[in-house]
Amino acid sequence: MRPEGTNGTSGGELLVPMAWMYAEYIADELLRTGDLMPPTTLEFRAGRNALALTIFLSDGAVGGARVVARLDEWSSLTAAGRPWHGWVRERLHEREAAGSGPDLALARDAWRWLEETELLAADLDAVVPGGVDPRAEAEDEPRVWTPAWELGLPLGHLAIHLF
Repeated sequence: MRPEGTNGTSGGELLVPMAWMYAEYIADELLRTGDLMPPTTLEFRAGRNALALTIFLSDGAVGGARVVARLDEWSSLTAAGRPWHGWVRERLHEREAAGSGPDLALARDAWRWLEETELLAADLDAVVPGGVDPRAEAEDEPRVWTPAWELGLPLGHLAIHLF
């Protein structure tokens, strides 16, 4: 019996999602180099998924020295005020229309996690009368449940700049 996910071109063996795995590896390295937070946190995972999606869905090949050449493009795609959320949806739809594969399945899983997962984060829109008391404990800060992609995207963007 042929393993699920093969299309007959791989000699009957299971297809390996190399494009997604490479995008995830680059994203992981960028975040680890930036040393913004421990790799065991959900925030790190959100940043890695957001960056991996950006890398995977952007045009052009990625590899070797081309990674450094693509940093400006990825920085532009992840910049504040850019329609990243809509861009990812559009690019995933385009890729799905062209066919599916193990890379696309993992990208969809990452996207689903980013959209469906909410993380408790500081409420940056909260207005505190008289400013913030420097003696206030971190637990006293206003917090709000935020979609994971909204935390991961700026984290990924900052990691690119720190690279």
